[in-house]
Amino acid sequence: MASLTDLTDRVERLLVRHDEILRTNLLLQVQLTAITQERDSLRSRLSAARARVDALLERLPAEAPKEEQP
Repeated sequence: MASLTDLTDRVERLLVRHDEILRTNLLLQVQLTAITQERDSLRSRLSAARARVDALLERLPAEAPKEEQP
């Protein structure tokens, strides 16, 4: 049977590990928020770029006339 000292040590190690996991979780949440914001920004930039490309394509003539080679 485990002694009281052994149980106390195990509980203390568990508490330390729990605190480490909480800190890690917080850091991961911060990273996830930053990455999500970056993703949203990139999606917005991509959408704007697509709109600009579509507008440029609309300005191009439908088909250029083919020139005859002599």
